[in-house]
Amino acid sequence: MYEEQQGPDNGTRTRAEHGPLAGFTVGVTAARRADELGALLQRRGAAVLHAPALRIVPLSDDSELLSATKDLLGRVPDVVVATTAIGFRGWVEAADGWGLGESLLERLRGVELLARGPKVKGAIRAAGLTEEWSPSSESMAEVLDRLLEEGVEGRRIAVQLHGEPLPGFVESLRAAGAEVVGVPVYRWMPPEDLSPVDRLLDAAVSRGVDAVTFTSAPAAQSLLNRAEERGLLPELLTALQHDVLPACVGPVTALPLQAHGVETVQPERFRLGPLVQLLCQELPARSRALPVAGHRVEIRGHAVLVDGALRPVPPAGMSLLRALSRRPGWVVARADLLRALPGAGRDEHAVETAMARLRTALGAPKLIQTVVKRGYRLALDPAADAKYADA
Repeated sequence: MYEEQQGPDNGTRTRAEHGPLAGFTVGVTAARRADELGALLQRRGAAVLHAPALRIVPLSDDSELLSATKDLLGRVPDVVVATTAIGFRGWVEAADGWGLGESLLERLRGVELLARGPKVKGAIRAAGLTEEWSPSSESMAEVLDRLLEEGVEGRRIAVQLHGEPLPGFVESLRAAGAEVVGVPVYRWMPPEDLSPVDRLLDAAVSRGVDAVTFTSAPAAQSLLNRAEERGLLPELLTALQHDVLPACVGPVTALPLQAHGVETVQPERFRLGPLVQLLCQELPARSRALPVAGHRVEIRGHAVLVDGALRPVPPAGMSLLRALSRRPGWVVARADLLRALPGAGRDEHAVETAMARLRTALGAPKLIQTVVKRGYRLALDPAADAKYADA
């Protein structure tokens, strides 16, 4: 996809490439790897609204982690389950700080060490250890199935927790007769500065973002909690159910949203790259394309593609264009357009001003026709009139 731009000196036309997410705004709730996710989205043309919905609090000086580590050194477990790379590395680093690092690694060499996925395997091997098994699905459910098939009665199993308890996992092992020791390496906490989260919530309920990405269940839950604190939860859920696309990196991340009746999209591979690729497919597919005055007009979040050329449009102009596109080809009265303008008051002159700016931004003034004493209409091509007559 390309956008024509005016040449700097002689008025010649140059062509600048834009990505599949050009014209869309995506909210990012991640705390970890937010820069990486943001960069992937921006390289594909998206505007990014970053609002970390939580923060990671390391527990290197935490008495609970120290106690669990000493307990495992004194009574060696039969199985250790490593759930996250950052958590496993943090555990080893904390043990080093207490002078227990070598003792911990020595104990781990003699146990059945299970890794939830390839990143955890990398952290285990970087510590000079070797995992016995890792599921191809990166699913804790598959880890649980393997343990239960092996039989866990009377066995001591240490589970490195990843920011929040794993009640279903732990309870199932205990119900099958295992002794389970939790190793809490870090905790999720609400962000110290809530203003970015509040800006994202405001943007979501006003449809100022086209999608919100989630890379952990705690981040999703934290955003929902903050919305509830502000009295915005019903509005947020409505936005996520109808207009704002919730994109989760995997099924575990989606659980807090699904508990509120919000259906999400998820990539087949639970990685940031596939998550971005999924957005590159889903968001353009959700945008509306219309044949208008001999042009192909595709309306996106904060911009319009006119015959493939990207045309950024001010927020007021986008409000007018969306109002016109709901019934393309039909006349929309100035009073109705005024109501569509955010904060426009009662002066219909605001519609004329915003309409003039919209036409300039689109670069094709004939896309929108003025109908004297009545209002405005999208100049839908005659061949398309029947198709959109009952839209």
